[in-house]
Amino acid sequence: MHEAGETAPIYPPAAVAKPATGGFAPALRQGIAAGTVAGLLSGFPSTVHALATGRDPLAAARAAGNLLLPADARPSALLAAGGLAHVVLSLGWGTVLAVAVRRTSLSPVPLGVAAGAAIAAVDLGLLCRSPAGRRWTLIHDLPLGPQVADHLAFGAIAGAVLARRG
Repeated sequence: MHEAGETAPIYPPAAVAKPATGGFAPALRQGIAAGTVAGLLSGFPSTVHALATGRDPLAAARAAGNLLLPADARPSALLAAGGLAHVVLSLGWGTVLAVAVRRTSLSPVPLGVAAGAAIAAVDLGLLCRSPAGRRWTLIHDLPLGPQVADHLAFGAIAGAVLARRG
């Protein structure tokens, strides 16, 4: 109960929010670490799927290159551009997740999985499968399930790294 004339506390309640500590630098370091590890390992589901179904295991990497280059660019150029795009996106999303983990009391791994699902919805649904994403035909042509699994793996792995780094 509140005393007469006293206002109720506004968002966020102290028991829920974590205090901001150390500024942005620790979150950036943790995000880079989480994004690096998750970026290196999160392609496992689609790679296993590609190998099991006789597809090209590098197709997803070249498709990521279609974010920066036209679909008809040389395969080697698409592969290099895909590597660059994947590094930038992984480090960026890892940092966003590190900031989110620092600002909530939610467990990092489930938060990471939820973030991976949201990122997949934006990347693979809203952007790549919409009329605006028509130029990213190589991404659109990939099997959707393994790509969603990669995004979920990214979130889970990044969350696990962040949980270990505390």
